[in-house]
Amino acid sequence: MLKRLQRSFVLINMTIITLMLLLVFGTIIYFTQSNLREKNVQMMSEIAENPFQTSWSGDSDVSLPYFVVRIAGGRIFVIVNDENYDLADGQPAFSYSTETLYLLIETVLESSEQTGMLRDYELRYYRADVTGMEYIVFADVSSEISTVNALVGNCAMIGVVAFFVFFGISVLLARRVVRPVDKAWCEQEQFVSDASHELKTPLTVIMTNAELLNDPVYSEEEKARFADSVLAESKEMRGLVENLLELARAGNGTIRDSFCAFDFSALISDALLPFEPLFFERGLALREEIEDGIVVNGSASHLKEVTDILLDNACKYAADGSEVQVSLRRQGHGNCVFRVISAGEEIQGDDLENIFKRFYRTDRARSDSGSYGLGLAIARSIVDEHGGKIWAESANGVNTFSVLLSEEKNRGRQE
Repeated sequence: MLKRLQRSFVLINMTIITLMLLLVFGTIIYFTQSNLREKNVQMMSEIAENPFQTSWSGDSDVSLPYFVVRIAGGRIFVIVNDENYDLADGQPAFSYSTETLYLLIETVLESSEQTGMLRDYELRYYRADVTGMEYIVFADVSSEISTVNALVGNCAMIGVVAFFVFFGISVLLARRVVRPVDKAWCEQEQFVSDASHELKTPLTVIMTNAELLNDPVYSEEEKARFADSVLAESKEMRGLVENLLELARAGNGTIRDSFCAFDFSALISDALLPFEPLFFERGLALREEIEDGIVVNGSASHLKEVTDILLDNACKYAADGSEVQVSLRRQGHGNCVFRVISAGEEIQGDDLENIFKRFYRTDRARSDSGSYGLGLAIARSIVDEHGGKIWAESANGVNTFSVLLSEEKNRGRQE
């Protein structure tokens, strides 16, 4: 699929580029040819007004070899500079034979156009009536044709080179453009694989216990235990599905519909209350340093969920008897930082980034029940929707999770 996408991108890109090159070069050739033709015709019209001039010096900036044919009283004369040749005497003029000149004149007289081209002879003609006599100016346009042909050749050469240059660029761009799609596709496949794996275990347990419930060999007490196991695994599956739905909602852009200004300081203080008994049960000390009056613009319910995820994470993985620090402070110009700091097993290397990926869990986390590796992924999606940043740091046995958000400037909108 990705190869097809790359090919489609290159094909569309090269089609557009080819059309643009044809349009640009075609326009250049057309206007160049039209400009030369206009100047040449201007020169010929000025000559027709004074056919007996010894040399031409008009307003046009071109000068072409020419001769003039005068038709008067049924006789045809050829004028070259100030010399007048009577074709009836069979005298050649302008290096053309008498037969060729008659053929040229006959071709022009049969035409109804005032000016035109005789391509076989590389001549342009111009007809004019002056004082009751008809004059035909013939000009050698071989230089004009050569100029246009050279321009066409140069444009073709430049066009071919430009085509292959743009083709190479398009291939490189296609690879770069498809790279995020490739990454998203791999992540989707990994997500489906991980979700299937997570759902497979509870489903297997449920099916096994359901089969045992239908087996008459087991007593009622044992069947009750099987039923409890089915219920427990069903609740676990429901929790996993709810997390998956929450993760999908966090990334579909609908969070912004519920944005409003609210007191983030008060939200964090309120979120700490239900966690105090949990920290106490684990023998953890809780210290909070929350700066008052910090207002942010966002979804209060979703940012509370981020707070709950980080606090729950600290409650699960903090070292026994250690202290958990929760802080919220203004930072820099118009920003605030929410941090949860706890002592515990140090997070190594790439894990600092990977723990925010879907279903990613360290070995220690995998041994803890009730954890699907989705909490921090949900937190990142929510923070991203708020235009913020979330990251983890670990050093000397202390793990720090930080959330950077923009502070709302108009504090009068608090809700």
